[in-house]
Amino acid sequence: MSSTTTRRRFLQAMGVGSATALAGCTIGSQRNDLSIFDHGMAAGQAKLSPPKAVDVDRVAADPRDIPAPITRTEPAVVEVEMETLEVVAEVEPGVTFTYMTFDGQIPGPMVRTRVGDTVDLTIRNHPDNSMVHNVDFHACRGPGGGAEATLVAPGEETRLRFKVTYPGAFVYHCAVANVDYHISSGMFGLIVVEPEEGLPPVDHEFYLGQHELYTAGTAGEQGHHEFDFAGMAGEDPTYVLMNGEKYAIGPQGYDEMRVKTGETARIFYAVGGPNLTSAFHPIGSVWDEVWEQGALASPPARFVQTTPVLPGSSCVATMSFPVPGDFKLVDHALSRVARKGCLAVVHADGPEDPTIFDPDPA
Repeated sequence: MSSTTTRRRFLQAMGVGSATALAGCTIGSQRNDLSIFDHGMAAGQAKLSPPKAVDVDRVAADPRDIPAPITRTEPAVVEVEMETLEVVAEVEPGVTFTYMTFDGQIPGPMVRTRVGDTVDLTIRNHPDNSMVHNVDFHACRGPGGGAEATLVAPGEETRLRFKVTYPGAFVYHCAVANVDYHISSGMFGLIVVEPEEGLPPVDHEFYLGQHELYTAGTAGEQGHHEFDFAGMAGEDPTYVLMNGEKYAIGPQGYDEMRVKTGETARIFYAVGGPNLTSAFHPIGSVWDEVWEQGALASPPARFVQTTPVLPGSSCVATMSFPVPGDFKLVDHALSRVARKGCLAVVHADGPEDPTIFDPDPA
């Protein structure tokens, strides 16, 4: 059975109670009070148009699909090609939305560089698109972070070169007029600028991005969801998502963040926003190290339970897995998890260690 099929069956079968349990929260006797959040239309709401045919089966970026750590000791020219794509995809089964993306994925592809490198960017706007796009790199010193130089109409392409002069993990995003609309619809990603000495070794690296989706429907309402500018102005999102889809990454969906006990993982976490600060938290663990706001030139904080990540910023965090099980990565503003879809899961396989965690002591 494919991961896409598994995910669709999971979400179709899932009520609010199981969504809440999945997030590691307990509702108990209040389950019946949450029925208004079940799938289906809220009372009195206008009917949406039917779901549209999708252009892509998956808009969620594979969290493993990132460039390898840099081992060279000298600066280089890093060639980057990006294509802006407007695509219809499912937020969850039966709910479609017209996303705006870099390379058809959310977050956009991670760019990896080293201090002193020169980025040679070619950006293309697909001819089937309806809007002008561009890209603003927070790692770029220059007007608009390159936004003015990369403005590109449908069917056109342009080029930009810039030198990365300071280390860190920095958001990039589309920055045309209605910038919040474009970011909310999926146009953000991360550029990592490693320090000259590189990053500490880990066993795994994963890449996730959080953003809000503002639509004229309610979460789970079947149909095609048009963008809701009033909801965005009021900062009241329909969905808060990791990698662009509801509960996309983990055993309940695309089961790609898998580790073994005793291993370590580094999480690169971008928050596109456009409005909400994330309270990034690993349920069942803590962050062993956190480079807050992606500040790789600073010493990391140690053993952090929850780290705030501002919209338009990032964090780099490491975690370890002494025991097996599901370790849920959430925004600890937990209604965003239970109601709006903000969850990813790392699954650890390996032997139990009752000296650390014993769920059934004799």
